[in-house]
Amino acid sequence: MVAPDAPSIDPRAVPSGTGCQQCEAGDGPGWWFHLRRCARCGAIGCCDSSPSQHASAHARSSGHPVIRSFEPGEDWFWDFSSSSVVDGPALAPPDARPADQPAPGPAGRVPRDWQRHLH
Repeated sequence: MVAPDAPSIDPRAVPSGTGCQQCEAGDGPGWWFHLRRCARCGAIGCCDSSPSQHASAHARSSGHPVIRSFEPGEDWFWDFSSSSVVDGPALAPPDARPADQPAPGPAGRVPRDWQRHLH
């Protein structure tokens, strides 16, 4: 693994919430498969397997190319600019969505045929 450019990660940035803010605000179908965290500003977005792919959209629009998984038990970083796994420091807590929050989620908004909607 390689280290991304230092400005791509701010270890002090706190997560923007416990779920994809754009999905929760009604942008797209309103649910996600897995969550990702912007390593620069802390924005939480849905993964590229999710219908709306908000995390990668954030990376493109903001110029913040590095994300970290926001799933329990995962600590990997991904750099969209190099399309590779990269090393990164510990980030401000929390490290993941709440363990009682389901994936896909949020509860009550995931369609029964959710697998058919994945990318």
